[in-house]
Amino acid sequence: MSVGDMLRAAREDIAAAKLRDPAARGGVEIALLYPGLHAVWSHRAAHALWVRGLRFPARALSQITRWLTGIEIHPGARIGSRFFIDHGMGVVIGETAEVGDDVMLYHGVTLGGRTRDAGKRHPTLEDGVAVGAGAKILGPVRIGAHSVVGANAVVTKDAPADSVLVGVPARARRRTASEDTRALLTAPEYHI
Repeated sequence: MSVGDMLRAAREDIAAAKLRDPAARGGVEIALLYPGLHAVWSHRAAHALWVRGLRFPARALSQITRWLTGIEIHPGARIGSRFFIDHGMGVVIGETAEVGDDVMLYHGVTLGGRTRDAGKRHPTLEDGVAVGAGAKILGPVRIGAHSVVGANAVVTKDAPADSVLVGVPARARRRTASEDTRALLTAPEYHI
């Protein structure tokens, strides 16, 4: 990813934050004061090092970012465009995780593994997925596009597109066209 590509991606990230966060006041505030974006921007640089075989500097940058933001994204993870981490503290994204475009995570989310096996061991979130605070998505599961994972859910199985996943262990149901993502993430009946 070139510097120009990174700047374009950063502008898209700021626009996505403005769209998704009702507390956002403007681009300068978002660029300077949103640790979730700082972690994503740092991850892009760390990932560029990682894929070039510069593993130690990639891990060092990732570690420094974790210290500064409280967000841990392994440099091997693949992250799409307009990825937004709101609040962010305590987010963990594992090495083989894949995150699509227009995905949103809240604080305390883990995209983790369940085994020490080599190969794919972390989740894949397709485009447009939203994950509520404290949710854990574990193992090489796939969460279909435009799904919503409720706060504190523990997901260990695949879910089709347009699902709502809630509970421990999480159960999936079909999302209806009238259900707004923000409403699903904040509705008390979807929290444990």
